[in-house]
Amino acid sequence: MDSSPDVQKILELEKIGRELEPSPELRKAARDGVVTYTENFIDNIETIPAFINERDSSKVLSDAAVSENPKPLQDVLNTLEKGLDISGLNPASGGHLGYIPGGGIYYAALGDYWADITNRYAGIFYAGPGAVRMENSLIRWVAELVGYPADCVGNLASGGSIANLSAIVAARDHQKITSDKIKRAVIYISTQAHHCIFKAIRIAGLNECIIRYLPLDESYRIKPDVLEKIIQEDTAQGLIPFLVVASAGTTDVGAVDPLEAIGKHNLWYHVDGAYGGFFILTEYGKQALKGIELSDSLVMDPHKGLFLPYGLGMVLVKNKEALMASQYYRANYMQDTLGADEELSPADLSPELTKHFRGLRMWLPLQLLGLKPFRACLEEKLLLTRYFYSEIKKLGFETGPYPDLSVASYRYVPKTGDANAFNKKLMEEIIADGRVFVSSTMLEDRFMLRLAVLSFRTHLSTINILLDLLREKTRGK
Repeated sequence: MDSSPDVQKILELEKIGRELEPSPELRKAARDGVVTYTENFIDNIETIPAFINERDSSKVLSDAAVSENPKPLQDVLNTLEKGLDISGLNPASGGHLGYIPGGGIYYAALGDYWADITNRYAGIFYAGPGAVRMENSLIRWVAELVGYPADCVGNLASGGSIANLSAIVAARDHQKITSDKIKRAVIYISTQAHHCIFKAIRIAGLNECIIRYLPLDESYRIKPDVLEKIIQEDTAQGLIPFLVVASAGTTDVGAVDPLEAIGKHNLWYHVDGAYGGFFILTEYGKQALKGIELSDSLVMDPHKGLFLPYGLGMVLVKNKEALMASQYYRANYMQDTLGADEELSPADLSPELTKHFRGLRMWLPLQLLGLKPFRACLEEKLLLTRYFYSEIKKLGFETGPYPDLSVASYRYVPKTGDANAFNKKLMEEIIADGRVFVSSTMLEDRFMLRLAVLSFRTHLSTINILLDLLREKTRGK
């Protein structure tokens, strides 16, 4: 027997639930507290350490249990400060010279604020036409930038990992690499490819494919003439060559594979330009990345080369049907959205249905700033890396290949003792200083230090701090 709901109970719950909508006074107090904190962070960014080798303070976040009752704003802000900002890597610092940093320019944060307050849905055109139009316009802009056709498609993903996965799944399906063919299918790739590519291959069910690790030249770039020979040999043996992956800026040394020469092969051609793709905004980058337009799919990360906050990658695919065939699906409850097809919906071109309006963090800075400062900043990073490469040689350091982009590898060979152990200790001493953060990698059996210059806050003074540290710590060694 049905019974009517208790109206009084409904109203009581409504009263409690309305606490989720704070009053104007409470909103202002919270906003003022957060803005004061973040303004102080930005104003002091040049003196905040790039790395603090301490982890215990972050335990305060583990101890901040969720409870039934609210906590005072200032207590919460104090917990955040202690738990987040006085330990580990500070990715917002110009001294972050270790990994490829995310950016964090201010106007992007305002875009995220706007997107979170309005909570616009960016997955289906029917529900969010403005958000979808904005994201598609950004995809078309980047497509034009790299020389892709106007009818290509793409998606703003959470980063390069998901973007690369989307492209590799599209390649698999378009090339009809079904389960009965996987063990004969061949993927051609460099050992210098980013590890997310290998992860995507595994997630896409292609781990049993034949993986050909291509020979590299002295600058760790793929040798395209050898690639042609290997493809011919595999075809003659009845194998199924279907995918070649090139890099527009590798992680270890920043190498750009010979994109134009690799693009002459009749395979699905994927370029991972997550790190280096946006250097195409510079005159040098246009030449260094020549041939990128020949690829069938391409990944570029705005949260790297456009200095935006973490959480924004982009995949472009020339063949619309190939990407849609691997991603498109509609359920009965979404039947009302059919027919609203003035623009392609991101949910039809990606694994995401629920989609954050992440395009606004890219659109707003580009609108407010124009391209000029982005281009200048990228050119500055190229020149800073070459400057460092030249100066470090003067200090007696051994260097890796001349930087194609803004990553350089180097090490010091001491008069006595093990060079690998010496450079590991050298790296640890630089990190302990705190002003700059560097990282390392292995090239063959050599422990190499890495310089990665892509923070918009990294300038000549930053590079000189690192050079002074290296000079001081290797003097007489």
